[in-house]
Amino acid sequence: MRKLLIFAIVGFFAQLVDGSLGMAFGLTSSSLLLAYGVAPAVASASIHMSEIATTAASGFSHYKFGNVNKRMALLLAIPGAISAFVGAAFLSNIPGGLIKPYISSFLLLLGAYIFFRFLLTSRRQVDEVTSSSDGKLLKKRFLFPLGAIAGFFDAIGGGGWGPINTPILMANKHTSPREVVGTVDTSEFIVTIAATAGFVLFLGWEQFNWFWVLAFVIGGVLAAPLAAWLVRIMPSYLLGVLVGGFIVLTNLNTLLKAGGVSGDISMGAYILVAVIWIGGIIFSLRKNEDGKA
Repeated sequence: MRKLLIFAIVGFFAQLVDGSLGMAFGLTSSSLLLAYGVAPAVASASIHMSEIATTAASGFSHYKFGNVNKRMALLLAIPGAISAFVGAAFLSNIPGGLIKPYISSFLLLLGAYIFFRFLLTSRRQVDEVTSSSDGKLLKKRFLFPLGAIAGFFDAIGGGGWGPINTPILMANKHTSPREVVGTVDTSEFIVTIAATAGFVLFLGWEQFNWFWVLAFVIGGVLAAPLAAWLVRIMPSYLLGVLVGGFIVLTNLNTLLKAGGVSGDISMGAYILVAVIWIGGIIFSLRKNEDGKA
């Protein structure tokens, strides 16, 4: 029961961040399951099953608030859904013990990217990107491969749709952060259905842990409508630093165990990452309070 409560809380926290940043629900949730020793395919399958509900709630909320570019959502979702199905088939046919360290490495790198990207992002920079958006549409030849790559890595990592799509789309001066987050979250619903269908087909229904799925669904659905409120209180740059550090720290545990590292070296690695994480939070707060960068 305590584990299920932890999963529900993590699902709640992850969806709050995901609804505000357009990323992190899958990464945060799958990192937790891998840390508990769950096989990568089972972890990703359970996360995607729960995301059917959470992405539906999040996408509906964004659509009602006018945050969705329908054309962009379709151009991302169609190739993303196809590659997510392929990714689910790929992951389902690889032994969990063999692929687990590589998945954790992938998640750790994405977590580090999120951490440093938002560490160097200020409130002023976010406002400048928003004001510079002129509503021009991105081309199909850019969105199709982007969606395909993000869909595949989302399936094999249990998360990746947001961390890959959101930063790249936000880097384009023709898209506003509000529209990017809403579009990525909404298109993820279609990708999630495709990935889940792949896991059901290649793993079977019996591989899903329905208690985990229910816990993530409860936490995620409750958080979805609160994401807009949270972003008014906690700025996106700080949320990014918090979740990025959490993902790195969680997956570091899996990698150290896989490498047979323990004792003082393992403890030293945890302390180093924790110090960098806390230092990043303090740096980000001070930088933006002082109006620098």
